[in-house]
Amino acid sequence: MGWIGLRDRDDGWFKPDPRLTETGADRVLHRGSLVVESRISADIRPQTMLAFRRTWPMPGLFSIQALPQGGIVLVDAQGDDICHATLPVDGDGRLDILRLTYSWDSTEGWARLTLERPESDQVHTVAMTATLPLPIDDLNAVFAHGCNFEVDEEVMFLALSDRIEPVGPLPALTAQVPIMTDRGERPAGEIRRGDVVLTDDGQRVPVLQVVKRTVPARGSFRPIRLRAPYFKLTQDIVVSPQQRLVMHGSEVEYMFGREAVLVPARHLVNDRSAFHAKGPDLVTYHHLLLPGHEAVLAAGCALESLYIGRLRRKPAAIAASVLASFDRNRLPEHAKPVWPVLKPFEAVTLATSRAA
Repeated sequence: MGWIGLRDRDDGWFKPDPRLTETGADRVLHRGSLVVESRISADIRPQTMLAFRRTWPMPGLFSIQALPQGGIVLVDAQGDDICHATLPVDGDGRLDILRLTYSWDSTEGWARLTLERPESDQVHTVAMTATLPLPIDDLNAVFAHGCNFEVDEEVMFLALSDRIEPVGPLPALTAQVPIMTDRGERPAGEIRRGDVVLTDDGQRVPVLQVVKRTVPARGSFRPIRLRAPYFKLTQDIVVSPQQRLVMHGSEVEYMFGREAVLVPARHLVNDRSAFHAKGPDLVTYHHLLLPGHEAVLAAGCALESLYIGRLRRKPAAIAASVLASFDRNRLPEHAKPVWPVLKPFEAVTLATSRAA
């Protein structure tokens, strides 16, 4: 199936496989992924990312907390069984958004807790050698009814999948974004491995792989509409907040001493040239993997292709990512982004300067 539960401050829903709720079913989710996205408070206090009481088949507690000294602690207890994991968190930039993904397979006897910072390419994972299935009735209370659980006020959304969701590099283009190829513009969702795309500097580059992923349209996944004629666009396009635009111009050279820089779309939102798009609860993003992290032309706007850094050197990280099905020996190595990536305050400063 995929995503079976979603809850934010306003609403929520829970739609598991009907077989899990049939009479005689064990009414537990043996395998899946739980995603929590939150801002980390500047207050010196623990934050409850999620906590709920287990009620079946015996009492227990599931909780994820962010500690003030820097760390994420997961505890899952049921009767005499207890599973736990601790992830260190860099104390710098405490106001950043954190995305936690807890994936488990109680049948196979493993789990992992992953911390991602959407404002960077950082991914930290800790493996767990034991795990417990999660009760359907308790999950239903959290996601469908919004009761019997606790979250901090900084938590942006909770999401639940009955699959092991990937972590790491994320696709960032919606299916209809037109990409310039050697045969003219084609929707991103229709481009295939082996197709040739045109880069922003006029090169013809083969597509090594194409990836896609469906995610909740919330928080750092919430789509952004970039409006034409801003950013040299010939039509509006919808992208992920993490999609980075290539920005040139005299302001760039004056402010940063470089010919071009990369700016994440989330820093361009001003309700005029860029704004959050409305749509379904789930969104599917696509992307193109190119040999040298070249920038492609999307409706006339230069956008970076999928950046994977030196991921091919990390077998475990590859296996946990959207690239898991590909031969890692045939993946490219991106030593560094094609252009410098602006820090959040730099990107906001540039965006404000251009909007003035």
